[in-house]
Amino acid sequence: MILLDAVGPLATVQDLGRPGWFGSGVGVAGAADRGSIRLANRLVGNPEHFAAIEALLGGLTLRVDRQHTLAVTGAPAPATVDGTPVGPASVLELRAGQTLRLGLAGTGLRSYIAIRGGIDLAPVLGSRSRDTLSGIGPEPLRPGDRLPIGPAPDTLPIVDVAPVAQPTADPLDVRVVLGPRDDWFTDPAALFRGEWTVSADTDRVGARLDRRTGPPLARKAAGELPTEGMALGSIQVPPSGQPVVFLADHPITGGYPVLAVVVSADVDAFAQARPGRVIRFRPAH
Repeated sequence: MILLDAVGPLATVQDLGRPGWFGSGVGVAGAADRGSIRLANRLVGNPEHFAAIEALLGGLTLRVDRQHTLAVTGAPAPATVDGTPVGPASVLELRAGQTLRLGLAGTGLRSYIAIRGGIDLAPVLGSRSRDTLSGIGPEPLRPGDRLPIGPAPDTLPIVDVAPVAQPTADPLDVRVVLGPRDDWFTDPAALFRGEWTVSADTDRVGARLDRRTGPPLARKAAGELPTEGMALGSIQVPPSGQPVVFLADHPITGGYPVLAVVVSADVDAFAQARPGRVIRFRPAH
């Protein structure tokens, strides 16, 4: 069992989501940065799909009731155990009564805290992830919550620290594939010219972008599309011309044209882009 004393701006339980339910109107959801939650689980010896905590910007404090093995990955929120600083992406052994505290991350958006054995809340449709759009899954975490931890797996941690690059505030190059509705725009390649910035209107559903430099995205079709399926990383363009990049909790259907789709390998980095980050789109080859 772990006890949460503080949760920061938003903390949720996440795993790798609930695929296979699109036909019932339920999206995959899961961790916004899939690589970081996988790494956190591997560091503590868990299978990659075990449930962990996703903390927006850090600011989370937890205590353990017995010895637990933990790891913190993703956005580099400064971490301490009973006031002693600990390194990012390292294996942490907490004794009964000790406290892990995350400060506010200077870069990136989402930190992941994995505990050996995983968070053992009741799954919904096969997943313990909170889908913030549909409201499916465990409620967002609150101070005073107690989270049960499952039995330790047979596998053991095999490293003390993972040498991973931390998110930066540098401009982010994002690879995309044009389509399926690029023919709705007078100049689809305008997406690649100039730069964009992540607006303050960003969450687990998606990130709206503001044009920083370069030409606008102009539509040549005035009508609207029938509702169609939406993929993770879809770049949907509403009439305002401000594209929205869909993230983990995106709707599974939509009616605005999708100009392009972010390649799967770049979605994690985009999910760590905080408001104001400069984005440059590049065609995937």
